[in-house]
Amino acid sequence: MGKIILTGDRPTGRLHVGHYVGSLRRRVELQNSGEYEKIFIMIADAQALTDNFENPEKVRQNIIEVALDYLSVGLDPAKSNLFIQSQIPELTELTFYYMNLVTLSRLERNPTVKTEIKLRNFETSIPVGFLCYPISQAADITAFKATTVPVGEDQLPMLEQTKEIVRKFNSIYDEVLVEPEVLLPDNAACLRLPGTDGKAKMSKSLGNCIYLADDPGEVQKKIMSMYTDPLHLRIEDPGHLEGNAVFTYLDAFCKPEHFERYLPEYAGLDELKAHYQRGGLGDVKIKKFLNKIIQEELEPIRARRKEYEKDIAAVYDILKAGTEAARETATQTMDEVKKAMKIDYFNDKSLLEGQEQKYHG
Repeated sequence: MGKIILTGDRPTGRLHVGHYVGSLRRRVELQNSGEYEKIFIMIADAQALTDNFENPEKVRQNIIEVALDYLSVGLDPAKSNLFIQSQIPELTELTFYYMNLVTLSRLERNPTVKTEIKLRNFETSIPVGFLCYPISQAADITAFKATTVPVGEDQLPMLEQTKEIVRKFNSIYDEVLVEPEVLLPDNAACLRLPGTDGKAKMSKSLGNCIYLADDPGEVQKKIMSMYTDPLHLRIEDPGHLEGNAVFTYLDAFCKPEHFERYLPEYAGLDELKAHYQRGGLGDVKIKKFLNKIIQEELEPIRARRKEYEKDIAAVYDILKAGTEAARETATQTMDEVKKAMKIDYFNDKSLLEGQEQKYHG
């Protein structure tokens, strides 16, 4: 079996540049590398409902937003299988069977789950569906026998739980499931891009995102108001890089050719950083530089999105075809799982023969 990728996003809003440098840009590279036999990219609407169950319309409306973002960054439906999670019931069925392999205390110890519970103020009343998020994720990964799962660093505990489920299932039943490997971003700055306000996480709810679909004016406005160094009050003051969102973004987006085009007086990013640290370089200048870089990166993405927006029905057709193909794969895995668990009653001829022998000699 060749290498297979499974990854995806929750449709709770448009995707932003944090998603782009953290996963989307890498997905396109992997898609075009030719190294992978299959690439499954999931719009995780069922998982999104675990903490948006009272607002299903939010999830419903953002299906198309995420699909447009996928296509606009260069994900190609001829190379990557784009599908909607909730339309594959086998994923729910697998989740149910895997629940028997995980204890409640193990779920509650999951660092990612603990962080997300605190973030959503679920401490006193945790929806069971949300608590079982890691089990659902394991079902998604194993249904497609993914060998590789590109994730951010914060998702490592979830992937470890998937591996535990795979090992336990295979040891109890049969060697059916594939244990996945993690693929982290190769740029440390991309592991978790901060918000424009300098907060640790770029979040839709905090309003500190630069969206892939933002127009040039909106992008510029957000960059020029970006958090830098509160101690860098005058141009001549020495500046600090730690916690400075502008330099974190430059680490994630900047390439040597950007200096040739937009800031030729500097040899590269290290020289720019050194000047800022010793003083004599203003925040406005580096923000204008960052704006040019991000506008250049987003311009073709915005252009592709406008083309896809002209025919929304065609985008839904892409999702429908991708979902149908994904379900075929998930169904095949489910057949193997049921056989291993000995619950494929109507396909098990030996069971019928054994019962006939038992009752009729």
